[in-house]
Amino acid sequence: MDRPSTVSLVLGSGGARGYAHIGVLDWLGENGYAVRSIAGSSMGALIGGIYATGKLHLYTEWVSALERLDVLRLLDPSFARTGFIKGDRIMGVLRDLIGDCDIRDLSIAYTAVATDLDTGKEVWLREGKLFDAIRASISTPLVFTPSQHNGRRLLDGALVNPIPIAPTLNDTTDLTIAVDLNGRAEALVDPPVLPEDAGSDYRRRIGRFIEGLFPNSGAPVAPTLGTSEVVFASMEAMQATIARLKLAAYSPDVTIEVPRNACAYHEFWRAKELIALGRERTARAFARTPG
Repeated sequence: MDRPSTVSLVLGSGGARGYAHIGVLDWLGENGYAVRSIAGSSMGALIGGIYATGKLHLYTEWVSALERLDVLRLLDPSFARTGFIKGDRIMGVLRDLIGDCDIRDLSIAYTAVATDLDTGKEVWLREGKLFDAIRASISTPLVFTPSQHNGRRLLDGALVNPIPIAPTLNDTTDLTIAVDLNGRAEALVDPPVLPEDAGSDYRRRIGRFIEGLFPNSGAPVAPTLGTSEVVFASMEAMQATIARLKLAAYSPDVTIEVPRNACAYHEFWRAKELIALGRERTARAFARTPG
């Protein structure tokens, strides 16, 4: 069958919903599409970078086995004012699992997008150590401390470009595919397959962890909202707005949309169901695409 086969893949930000990128990559590989270029922000940079090493299967096996308490154990508190997680522990685990390498040695073109804290400008990371670039791109404000990278203080790429299509514009591939993790909310998204008390206990524990690392600066915004919930909700609202603008401006050939209520930002124990969702949404997007 005559169809485009080479792909520039744009992987968006969205916290734990980023596991859906694994399902996207699985579906593309199984259906004859060869990824030649990846640009990603935040979790998109992480999944895309690991894919480019050829070791995504190792990462997939690891995250698929994570339990809620395993996620908590990966958090290393920082008592600096710039963020409450240092990120050294999780990056150390990933380096041990995957092995670090230079971006220029990857088999496909790769761009991690970050934000310069001092200038507010978008930064494209295309050289240097892979996990240094990933650490910069995932530096969610207040959650992770800023990354020190070549003399610059860098934050999450999602602040300025949650779905970075621009780095792929000069590619000579057949298709540009963008994965938007901030899609429209859907009422039919399946809840996690967990006993209710277990999920509630996880949310309480991670909430207490986060709240305990923030100084109390005054009355809460609303009785039912904690600092962490306000931070995550604000970030996701901003990302969704910017993502819509980027998609309208650049119009990729295929857009794969994952509902923003598929899971919460921090639910990193839900890998299996989100991978399955990514696969299903990729098949759905291509079924709507002519040719």
